[in-house]
Amino acid sequence: MNIAKITFKGQITIPKKVRDALDIKEGDSIVFMVEEDHAILKPIKKKSLKDFYGVLPAKRPFPGTEAVRKEVHQKMAKRLVAKE
Repeated sequence: MNIAKITFKGQITIPKKVRDALDIKEGDSIVFMVEEDHAILKPIKKKSLKDFYGVLPAKRPFPGTEAVRKEVHQKMAKRLVAKE
């Protein structure tokens, strides 16, 4: 059993064994859920943009970085011309 004391400000330190078991790292968030007379905590992991790679199916093949840059520049130029 792991025990943590509540500070004057209502804060606790999660014991290392619990952090390790839940793989909680600095910067992660935790959700506290109260069910009757006990609380459940669940970690919410921070995700980087790389973690989402491949999550959505592609609707068309990637044309390459240069083609994307060229298309962006063309569309930006059209918007700038349209504003004048």
